[in-house]
Amino acid sequence: MTDDSLSAAAPNELGALAALSPLDGRYHRKVDDLRMYFSEFALLRARLEVEVEWLIYLSEQTAVEELPNLSAADKKFLRRLVANFSLQDAGRIKTIEATTNHDVKAVEYFLKESVAGRKALAASSEFIHFACTSEDINNLAYALNIKRARAEVIAPKMRALVEFLRGLACEHATQPMLARTHGQPASPTTVGKEFAVVAARLERACNEFDAAQVMGKINGASGNFNAHTNAYPSIDWPAVAADFVARLGLRYQPLTTQIEPHDYIAALCHALCRFNNALIDFNRDAWGYIALDYFRQNTVAGEIGSSAMPHKVNPIDFENSEGNLGMSCALLQHFAAVLPVSRWQRDLSDSTVMRNLGVGIGHSVLAVDSTLRGLSKLQLNAAQIDRDLDRHWEVLAEAVQTVMRRYGVEQPYEKLAALTRGADRINRDTLHAFIDALSIPDDAKRRLRALTPATYTGRAAQLAAGQQREQ
Repeated sequence: MTDDSLSAAAPNELGALAALSPLDGRYHRKVDDLRMYFSEFALLRARLEVEVEWLIYLSEQTAVEELPNLSAADKKFLRRLVANFSLQDAGRIKTIEATTNHDVKAVEYFLKESVAGRKALAASSEFIHFACTSEDINNLAYALNIKRARAEVIAPKMRALVEFLRGLACEHATQPMLARTHGQPASPTTVGKEFAVVAARLERACNEFDAAQVMGKINGASGNFNAHTNAYPSIDWPAVAADFVARLGLRYQPLTTQIEPHDYIAALCHALCRFNNALIDFNRDAWGYIALDYFRQNTVAGEIGSSAMPHKVNPIDFENSEGNLGMSCALLQHFAAVLPVSRWQRDLSDSTVMRNLGVGIGHSVLAVDSTLRGLSKLQLNAAQIDRDLDRHWEVLAEAVQTVMRRYGVEQPYEKLAALTRGADRINRDTLHAFIDALSIPDDAKRRLRALTPATYTGRAAQLAAGQQREQ
């Protein structure tokens, strides 16, 4: 299938205006990449792929005597049905489903219909969907789409954001900045170090997202190979199933009810939700730093910030990202809570929920793009940051009282609190006069007098420049 075939399926402008979901409406161009993995079309194609590969695999098992090994030409024909799967093919399956009222059975009938003109395949057509329950096909189809979407779309976007932040961490590693714990002036940091913290958090979540094993099963209606064993008692069906699932590039799930328990999907959702939460935290901080004028935003010709106030350049990208991350987390948390729970051996509560995986992921992908767009507009306002530092000499109280502790001065914290807390203004002269009166060694006084709010950053610059990647 070519990339163009799904582009043709994307909503036109009129359709976008009528869409219920903004992902298929306002934002449809920004999440087009996900259609290849989470659309109804993508699910039908993946189901067809599993049916085809199961038929080919069975034909290669010598113990399945009634199904001869398919010729290379027949295997190529079957796989081309998947590779060239079109909107017309998907439409035909939906037409069949209108009669069967069963979506997986419709794929089976479509495949039988497609091979009817080839003698060997037609003769073997009753081995299509052999010993399978619909969930055997469904769980593998979803797993293939999830794994591919993660590798080809989701993880690369997450990693791109991490790398962008790492670049900013290095670029601004030495730029001092007033920290604001509890919103109040606090011991200074550097701009780069704060970017590095975010990059490390997001990378950890990326690693957990990538590490989650995508799993699959193909063991029949109750997970016991009942039909398989009854038809071919001598075959080691668990070994066959494990090998088949591994050939699809998935991790085999050996013990299930009728459904694969979806625990791996919960793990993926939790990891992505942790990524989202860390990014929400960053978006809010970025918003705040823009409000403080620590960063300015590049203007875009023709773009309007406020319909009433011409001067405004609003931080809309960070706000848009925050909103979409919240939507994503709400859905991801629901998926993680609901999908691993099934009454007895099977209920269908997971079916409609699984169809929304792309929605939860789509809001996260949209948010990442918005944050990247916002970051690309930022310009550091070093002059404002430096002015802010110079207004807050009281942040050196921590340094002074810690040195006083070293040399045994009594009640150092209390003395600095009396000097600085609630004071209208503490400046260089006020602080130096206090230092000069201390009973501490002269070299300690010299070090303290040499400090400024801009130089009191500890190892922040080294931490930013020498960022340790998650293992």
